[in-house]
Amino acid sequence: MVLLLAIKDHASDIHFEPFEDEFRIRIKAEGVLYEMVPPPRHLAFAITTRIKVMASLDIAERRMPQDGRIELMVGGHPVDLRVSVLPTIFGESVVMRILDRSVVNLSLENVGMDDDMMSKFRAAIDRPNGIVLVTGPTGSGKTTTLYSSLTELNQISDKLITTEDPVEYDIDGIIQIPIDNDVGVTFAGCLRAILRQDPDTILVGEIRDLETAEIAIQAALTGHLVFSTLHTNDAPATVTRLKDMGIQPFMICATVEAILAQRLVRRICTKCREETKVSTSMMSDLGIKPDDIVGKKFFKGTGCDNCNNTGYKGRIALFELMILNDKIRDMVLGNASTDELREEARLNGMMPLREFGIAVAVDGITTLDEVIRETVSD
Repeated sequence: MVLLLAIKDHASDIHFEPFEDEFRIRIKAEGVLYEMVPPPRHLAFAITTRIKVMASLDIAERRMPQDGRIELMVGGHPVDLRVSVLPTIFGESVVMRILDRSVVNLSLENVGMDDDMMSKFRAAIDRPNGIVLVTGPTGSGKTTTLYSSLTELNQISDKLITTEDPVEYDIDGIIQIPIDNDVGVTFAGCLRAILRQDPDTILVGEIRDLETAEIAIQAALTGHLVFSTLHTNDAPATVTRLKDMGIQPFMICATVEAILAQRLVRRICTKCREETKVSTSMMSDLGIKPDDIVGKKFFKGTGCDNCNNTGYKGRIALFELMILNDKIRDMVLGNASTDELREEARLNGMMPLREFGIAVAVDGITTLDEVIRETVSD
């Protein structure tokens, strides 16, 4: 029942949390946690054991964290569940990530970029070699954007190989390798092996360390197109992050073609949308003046049955695309600061995440509250 309800609400995660006198179940839908009616406390052990059996985990091991996956057919379509079990003082905490393949439409057209940004991004991913980075926090839709890019490049004439931790969606025509640190299958180790498999395009799930970054750069220098992700706040900060890892500035200039930063914000429910006023405190939070929004309308959802009284239904991505041109490359070589790179990128046509968010709010798709919650001011 829990699984059915969560999938019906298009939830991304289910949390089973043991406490001293209750066993709490919460589902995360559209990036926000909601509590479900909790089962009796004495069922906690039975429920977690059942989940572990379904995920082929060791039910006798209750002191170590464990990871597994469950493949189910729910309501006639395939659903993958990634299971993480963690020991706590009152029992085991279980979090399931729901990967519902029928919901995800892996097409760049559906990602939510405007036409100008889409043409720039397509130009970057159509190059024969170089590195394209997608950055953002966990759960900001980076994987979806990368898979959509790979789906577009997935032709019979090109060999595409990915290495991921773990593989989230399987796509026909793409060789996908799961990372398994327990047996020594690391990103760096996999990448070395991938280069001997004659690929054209490579996706590295995440650049976590200098070794992985160096091999990704070598791959780009030897004529491969490399996609990867990093955890940074915005696109210009990614350059600084790579330098902090220990990568030489000239290597960044030689290989990185584009950096896309993204966030997910909730869409206003179309059934209960109504116009709203912008408070002065919100304007100061966003750094905008009253004159900036004269004649512009902003909306919010009042809450109805369609959106479980949240006022939101579905999500949309905000983007910030930084293309490395000659001027920015010279600045990287000259060890320019993140702020200087950001300023130059803006002159070059980059719209910061927050400005992109305000534009989406003006279109009546999301609220300014969501934009403030998900983006930081410059």
